[in-house]
Amino acid sequence: MKFNYQARNKKGETQTGVIEASSREAAAQLLSRHDLYVTLLEEEKATHVFSKRLAFFDRVSVRDIMLFSRQLSIMFQSRVSLVEALQVLGSQMRNSSFKEKIFEISESVEGGTAFSAAIEKYPALFSSFYVNMVKSGEASGTLSGVLEYLAEHLEREYYLSSKIKGALVYPSFIVFVALAVLFLMMYFVIPNMSKVLESTGAELPAITKAVLWLAWFTRAWGWILFLLSGVGVFLVFRYAQTKAGKRFFSILSLNTPSLNQFLQMIYLSRFAENLSTLIAGGLPIVQCLDITANIIGNDVYKDIVEEAREEVKKGSKISQVLQKYPAQFPPVFTQMVFVGEKSGTLDKSLMSVVRFYQKEVEGAVEKLLSVLEPALIVVLGLLVGGMMASVMLPLYNMASL
Repeated sequence: MKFNYQARNKKGETQTGVIEASSREAAAQLLSRHDLYVTLLEEEKATHVFSKRLAFFDRVSVRDIMLFSRQLSIMFQSRVSLVEALQVLGSQMRNSSFKEKIFEISESVEGGTAFSAAIEKYPALFSSFYVNMVKSGEASGTLSGVLEYLAEHLEREYYLSSKIKGALVYPSFIVFVALAVLFLMMYFVIPNMSKVLESTGAELPAITKAVLWLAWFTRAWGWILFLLSGVGVFLVFRYAQTKAGKRFFSILSLNTPSLNQFLQMIYLSRFAENLSTLIAGGLPIVQCLDITANIIGNDVYKDIVEEAREEVKKGSKISQVLQKYPAQFPPVFTQMVFVGEKSGTLDKSLMSVVRFYQKEVEGAVEKLLSVLEPALIVVLGLLVGGMMASVMLPLYNMASL
């Protein structure tokens, strides 16, 4: 929020300006710390409603959290106090929603709350992994290093996500253009050609009749089809947000050929890195497994990790649970966990696995996309070409008579 203020300094001189804070009380406290006696403090009403509307769309992204962590780590290394660093980052943050929350965190920390406790109030922004890593950094006095690691961790995830999204732009464009061409053919081209075919009185092939019927249906009921498609997508999206939906799509994704191997590498890498980092941070193994289970991103893997957590409580080893699920945790992975547990260097063993799988994931992304693009072009070309051939074939036969 922005506030217009009027205040007097120690010399009795009047000063006016604009200050940003999460509340009126916070703004007054900020001015007081600068030895200013506030005589007038008003919120900027003109932009308040507009800002609130924008905040609805102003979502905090992984990139925002990543940059925040990186900048906070750098300022920490430069001996800037946590409160001052948060205030500086808050004032420079363009995302209004994140800006407000940073100011609120700053006020909490200034009031004596631990940084980890302050960010724990915002689970939508800071995951349990993030919060617990900060807690371990506070306890060990290595918060700067922890923040630097978190920034690198988020950068790796952001880089992979951006690479996949960026590489899918061209295939998505191909699909969009092909669907647009198919729609135009069904709605305009084929109906006009059907008049020519019907005027000949010749017997049409079954495939031609099917295409003509599809064109007629698209023109007559296309708007209903479009509406039902929209409703269907919405319902699927809503179902995917439910507990049953998440489980269904988790199982489906791991049973989809080609995609399952790629996703398995991502989940194994995520499991190994998160667990390794939390163990290295000094957290109890049961708590490490609990946090990892909630952020692994797939219900099938979550169930296995939760089972491992319960078995560890009873005195069992993690590797003993993982070896029961060779489809999700390959024997080589389980063996590395076993060696780490036996030697007392589980965090290091897991991190070596992480480095291996990160390279595998990057290679798999490039391989998957190198196959996807030409496959899409071939499939869509066959669809469009087959449709045109089904209509042109009767005309060609008539011309050859």
